[in-house]
Amino acid sequence: MSTTQTNDKNSQYVFPEPTIRRLPWYLAYLGRLKDAGVEYVSSTQISKDINVDSSMIAKDLSHLNIKGKTRIGYHVASLEHELQEFLGFKRLHNAVIIGTGSLGSLLLQDAGLYDYGLRIVAGFDVDPSKEGSVIGGVPVYGMDSFEERLPGLKAEIGVITVPANCAQQVCNRIVDAGIHALWNFTPFRITVPEGIVIQNTSIYAHLAVMYNRLDLRNHTGKE
Repeated sequence: MSTTQTNDKNSQYVFPEPTIRRLPWYLAYLGRLKDAGVEYVSSTQISKDINVDSSMIAKDLSHLNIKGKTRIGYHVASLEHELQEFLGFKRLHNAVIIGTGSLGSLLLQDAGLYDYGLRIVAGFDVDPSKEGSVIGGVPVYGMDSFEERLPGLKAEIGVITVPANCAQQVCNRIVDAGIHALWNFTPFRITVPEGIVIQNTSIYAHLAVMYNRLDLRNHTGKE
């Protein structure tokens, strides 16, 4: 499943991580409302439509010092703007993808990431046949040129989509090259020095949970 970790003994989260994870749900919902011409929305209505407790929604938004108006609710366009600014979706973050196999290639072609502030500027791979190719408009280079090319790419984030057995090695190389944020798509739990931010997003963990719940439902008729 998707988790964030910061290997820094002195780091503190100003905002609770569960809150940060829910904010994109609210943002996506607000986008739909704005497109439909809705001007105001209450936490009760948000709760009903996205199945999150209304008191939780109000608490989440209070962390951003956002409060709705009594009997009116939240101004949709203003709230959408505040969430976009807080989440960093309005500022572009350059990233490189290490491993351009099936998953890496899909991410290179995912133009939607740009709408959420992630600009993939290059892909890297150890396969010589992929060097010099272009996937989704993004150039792919040989891994042997990684350290040489990285400064010119101005990348803040390294996306790891390599086989699990080499995830730690690739992680070490990315960190040594000066990148401080990693998005790890492998099922391997990589370790990093202090101060490095890691977002672990394992589709296999999500599959395991889904299969477990499905199996339970099939055997008992309920979760």
